[in-house]
Amino acid sequence: MKNNNLIILGETIKPGQSKTINFSFAKLYTSTKVEIPVIIERSKKAGPTVLLTGGIHGDEINGVEIVRQVIAKKINKPRIGTIICIPILNIFGFLNADRAFPDGRDLNRSFPGTKTGSLASRVAYHFTKEILPHADYCLDFHTGGAQRFNAPQVRISPDNEQLLELSNIFNAPFTVFSSNLNKTYRNTCNGMGIPILLFEGGKSLESNKYIVKEGFDGVVRFLNHLKMLGEEHKIVEAKKPPVLIEKSRWIRAQRSGLLHVKIDCNKYVEKDEFLATITDPYGTMRFKVTAPNAGYIINVNHAPIVNQGDAIFHISTEKTDPKGVLESGE
Repeated sequence: MKNNNLIILGETIKPGQSKTINFSFAKLYTSTKVEIPVIIERSKKAGPTVLLTGGIHGDEINGVEIVRQVIAKKINKPRIGTIICIPILNIFGFLNADRAFPDGRDLNRSFPGTKTGSLASRVAYHFTKEILPHADYCLDFHTGGAQRFNAPQVRISPDNEQLLELSNIFNAPFTVFSSNLNKTYRNTCNGMGIPILLFEGGKSLESNKYIVKEGFDGVVRFLNHLKMLGEEHKIVEAKKPPVLIEKSRWIRAQRSGLLHVKIDCNKYVEKDEFLATITDPYGTMRFKVTAPNAGYIINVNHAPIVNQGDAIFHISTEKTDPKGVLESGE
C-alpha cells in the first residue's frame, strides 16, 4: 500500500501532513460564504483512510460532539493511514438548529446528489464526488429525530458479515439490522463498496455525555483495530458484546394526550410490562401502555404530548442467540 499525495477539493495533502480544507459551496443571503471545515490528518506510514462525519442533520448535536472530541483529544492523528473529520456536514441546519436545509430538504435523503439540483443535493453531489471516494471506511454519527431518544446503537445492513464484524469491534450497546434506504449516505457508501457504520444515540438538540462517550469509545476501538490509534491513547474495552437487534416494531399511541413514560431506554421488558400512561388534560381519561412482547426498548419518545398513532417506543421482537445477542430495524 503506497502512501501517495492525497488531493481533496483541489488541495494536496502530503504524507505526514495536517490540513484543514474549507468545503465552500454556497453563500447566505448576506453574501457571506458558508464553509464546511474538513480536517485531515495523515501519517507518514501508509494505511487505510477513515472518514468521520457528524451533523448531516443540523439539529443532531451528539454526533458533532463525538467528532469534536476525536479531534480535541488528538485521536484523529493516526499511527498509519489518514483520518478525515467533518464534524458538521449540514452547516445550514446547524446554524438554524434545524434537521434540514433552508428549503426543507433532508441531506440524508439527497445522496448521491446532482450538480444542478437543490442545495442539499448539490452538497451531497460534491461530497460524494470529491471526498467520499478517498475513504476506505466511514463512521457517521446521528441521534433520534425530534424528541425520540435512541439507545446507543450501530445500524448496519442485514446479511453483511463484514459490517457485523466491524460493529462488534465498535461495540456500541446495540447493533441494529436496518435495510439501506434509497438516497441515503449509507446507501451511497454501499453502492461504492465502502463499509459504513451509522451510530445513533440520544435525541436532537441535546448533548448527552453518556451517548457521546459510547460513540467516542467506539471510535477508539475501531481505530485501534485498524492499527491507526496512537500508542499514547487508552482503549476502553466494552463490558459485554453488543445486543443484536434483528427485528423490531414501533409501539404507537392508541390515544391522544399527555404521555407519561415509566421506563428507561435500553431496558429489557417482559410481555405486558407497564411502559407508560396517556392521559387527557382534564383527569377523565387514563390509558395504560404495555409491551406487546418481550424485548429491548431501543427508542423512547420524550415528547410530553402525543397524537393517536405517534410512535412512542421501539421494541425488539425476536431472540436469536443464547449468548445474550438479540434483535431489530431502522
